[in-house]
This record gives sequence, C-alpha cells and structure tokens, in this order.
Amino acid sequence: DFTEMMRALGYPRIISMENFHTPNFMLVSEVLLWLVKRYEPHSDIPGDVDTEQDRVFFIKAVAQFMATKAHIKLNTKRLYQADGYAVKELLKVTSVLYGAMNSQGGERAQLPEEDSTKFKFDLGSKIADLKAARQLASEITSKGAVLYDLLGKEVELREARTESIARPLEINEAEKVMKIAINSVLEEVQKTKDMLNNVALDEASLEAKIEKRKLELERSQKRLQTLQSVRPAFMDEYEKIEKQLEKQYSTYLEKFRNLTYMEQLLDDQRRTEQEMFE
Repeated sequence: DFTEMMRALGYPRIISMENFHTPNFMLVSEVLLWLVKRYEPHSDIPGDVDTEQDRVFFIKAVAQFMATKAHIKLNTKRLYQADGYAVKELLKVTSVLYGAMNSQGGERAQLPEEDSTKFKFDLGSKIADLKAARQLASEITSKGAVLYDLLGKEVELREARTESIARPLEINEAEKVMKIAINSVLEEVQKTKDMLNNVALDEASLEAKIEKRKLELERSQKRLQTLQSVRPAFMDEYEKIEKQLEKQYSTYLEKFRNLTYMEQLLDDQRRTEQEMFE
C-alpha cells in the first residue's frame, strides 16, 4: 500500500519494501522531506542528515511540523530506526495525502517524472484558511451578541435622545456651563504653575544643601591631612620599646634553639643507654 500510494502521489523514485529490510535512514529522510514539501511547499525544514545530531533534529522538526500543521502524531523513535516500523509512520502521512488527492479527483495513475514537480498539493494553506474562518466566525458571534444588547436598549435611548434634541437651547445656561468649565481649566493651570514654582524652590534648596555638604567634606579632608602630618608625642617611646622588643625576641629565639638542641642530645643519650642496657 505504501509503495502504491507513493507512486500515485508522484514520487520520482521507485520504492519497494526490500529497501526497508535493513535501516535506511537516507531513504526515510528523503521520503519525509518530499512528503513535507508536498504537504506545504514553502516549509523550511533543513535536509541535513550527515551527523547523528542533524538526524535527531531533522526527525524532531518533521514530527513537530506534522503535529502542528496536519494533526498527525508520528513516533520519532520508529522513524529514527528507518526500517519496516518507519514505514508504518510514513504511511500515516501518505494516507492523508492520498485520501485528499482522491477527494479532489486526483488521478491514481503514476505521473510522469517530468510532470511530478508541477503537481502541488498545498493542504497547509487550507488548514490556515479554516482556522481563520473559525476565528472570524467566533468574532462575528460575539459582535452580534453585543449589537443585540445595544439594539435592546434603543427604545429607552430613543426617548432620551428625542427629548434632548427637542429641548430648546438656553443661552444663559450654556454660558454658565462654559464659565464653570473655563474656571476649572484656569484652576488646573494655576495648580500646574504652583507645582512648577515648588519644583524651582526645591531645586534651590537641594543645591544649597549640596554646597553645604561639599564645604563640610573639604573641611573634613583638610582635618584628616593635618592629623596624618602631625607626629604623636608617644611615637619616640613607642619606637624605643619596639627596638628593645626586637632584641628580646632575638634572645628568645636563640635560647629556644639551644634548648631544643639540648633536648635532642638528651634524647639521643637516653636512647643509647637503653640500647646498651638491652
């Protein structure tokens, strides 16, 4: 069935089931790419299958394309095996294309190789048009419901509209409303001016504080430099005691080395006496 369907769809090569007795990934990838192009000619699935990573990416891309465009779930593991089990997965896509071709009155006979490229079956565009039609239908339904609600209020609104149109325009009342609106705008303008003035005052206050902080920083830096340049009164005594401490430490190190050496000699002497005794 698979070979007959591929021949009817116009596949340029002759396929037999013997080609799938052993894993043949090159043929499976070629058939998959051809089916994808037949399903949607403008698809951008890469056909590189040289490395293992490229093959995995190719199988995943084809499976995702078929799942999103045609709602056909393919087993990627079987496709990657590229044997007889892969034919069952290829048959899912081939059956859809073959059935669509028959429903549109397509010929079952094998197409010549020179005319096979002229046959284009773009089912992806039909699915896109179907989705757009469904979305448009839902929008029309929602807009119609809103329009129905508004038309239901037309009876009440018509009376209010007629009454407003029939009411004579009073100049004094219109003038009063305009004055109120003008006063409101003038109040808003005055508030904006006051806010701008406050911003200017705040800016001046901040600049004064910054200048004050700069002066305090300069005085603190000068005081620090003065303290660093002044020699404390106890430094002479400190240096004298430090020299004495260095001498004492040198004497301590010498005595410690002598003591360690004497202890080592004593241990050696004891060890020798013990050996002689034994």
